[in-house]
Amino acid sequence: MLDDLLDFDDDDFLLEGAVVGIDLGTTNSVVSIIVDGEAVVVGDSQGNVLHPSTVAWMPTGERIVGVQARMRRVVDPENTVFSAKRLIGQAFTSPTVSKVMTNLPYKIHQGEREEVLIETRDGNITVPQASSHVLTHLKALAETALGQRVAYCVVTVPANFSDAQRAATRRAADLAGMEVLRVLNEPTAAAIAYGKGRRIHQRIAVFDLGGGTFDVSVLAVRDNLYEVVATGGDSFLGGDDVDASVFAWLAKLFLRKHRIDPEADPLAKARLLMAAEQIKHALSDEDEIEGTLNEVTRGPGGAPLGLDFKLTRAQLNEMIDDLSRATMETTDKVLKEAGLTPDSIDEVILVGGSTRIPLIQQLVAEKFGRQPSSQLDPMQVVAIGAGIQAERMVNPKDDQGTLLDVTPHSLRIATVRGYSKVLIAKNSTVPAEGTSTFFAASDNQERVVLRICQGEEEQFEDNVPLGELALEELPGGQRGEVGIQVAFTIDADGILQVSAKNTNSKTATHATLSLVGSQEER
Repeated sequence: MLDDLLDFDDDDFLLEGAVVGIDLGTTNSVVSIIVDGEAVVVGDSQGNVLHPSTVAWMPTGERIVGVQARMRRVVDPENTVFSAKRLIGQAFTSPTVSKVMTNLPYKIHQGEREEVLIETRDGNITVPQASSHVLTHLKALAETALGQRVAYCVVTVPANFSDAQRAATRRAADLAGMEVLRVLNEPTAAAIAYGKGRRIHQRIAVFDLGGGTFDVSVLAVRDNLYEVVATGGDSFLGGDDVDASVFAWLAKLFLRKHRIDPEADPLAKARLLMAAEQIKHALSDEDEIEGTLNEVTRGPGGAPLGLDFKLTRAQLNEMIDDLSRATMETTDKVLKEAGLTPDSIDEVILVGGSTRIPLIQQLVAEKFGRQPSSQLDPMQVVAIGAGIQAERMVNPKDDQGTLLDVTPHSLRIATVRGYSKVLIAKNSTVPAEGTSTFFAASDNQERVVLRICQGEEEQFEDNVPLGELALEELPGGQRGEVGIQVAFTIDADGILQVSAKNTNSKTATHATLSLVGSQEER
């Protein structure tokens, strides 16, 4: 099943370039390469294996990525792009983008097709273009380590990512000069890394809380078969939200002390937001943290204004109570969809930097009645799993294993009176297909437009709009006489493909899917 995705033989691949596994994260990204048949993560010249997903445009015109770019967040925040993963594949008019904008120091705009455009010193760019700079940086690190060109990758996405988000991630990799062999769900990648070299029969829960997204997946692993039973999550829940809570607390302290609102000062806001992230990290190791933030901004007459603070882990836990409860509610929902109880799970794997938060670890242990596995580094496991999958795809073997992943959302189509019907149900094994037949509503109608969405609600407007499917050049005929059968297929990458045919003549019908928030058509 895995090698069905390849359309070239192994010898050709080896001549054309190497393959890497990539975890493209909200806060940090990780890349793995294959060394002697094993996936290992790649560090930079300083040995850092976590590469900030940050891009900065310098006044000189130079563009920098990674650790150096992250430092620019407190120097030139309006020209430093971070957390782009929260924007990728989103329409500018979506509620998610409205939430993200409240904490972004850089400017974003609406494109012609509702896509998000990021303002930079080089002009406006799309989110996939911004992410492609991070991927190009990872690719260069891998090429240095390997001593050869990287041409292919397996790139991971949150299991809960929509079609548009997956397609935009693939587009980013294309722009970085890599052909994507597979868009792999992050929890599935983690399970692959966990099962590597082991013959196990277990039910595994993967709890993935990263910088911007949250997923829970339940897998049944039997020898080399990895079957996702159920998955769910929130593509707007993660460490960024913890940072925002600590930032709000710091901003309130600053306002109380200096009578100056840091929200109105991009530089002050950026510095407090960066401090909030560092405080969050410190409270994963300490019960309390106390310190001084020097020169957050300057007051009347140019005097530097700082801030003394003291925050305890208990206070942080109160700040993130809603977030932590939301992760547990999602976990309960996924277990219910899988038809399982917490005590029927054999192993729990933590993924993502935000699982380092002690409260999260405590809640997960209490939920499942066991301590999560400590065999794998939550920050590296996804990239390692992606690398293992990449190696299996380019060098397939009989015992390499089989992946059976599922759709994170139901695919629905608009019907009458604002309702929608399911074409492909949530948690269907991919590839998955649904078909439906449509008829012209009037005599000699030449074009039919169908609205598509993803979600679980009966009302169309309560789901996430995906786009419009236009059936064109229909043969003339009376109303209800000409039927067009449309096949909707969600491929192994979780990306929708469509085809249509005339039910009378069996000939193909021209079908175009226009996606909301994207310049892409299919």
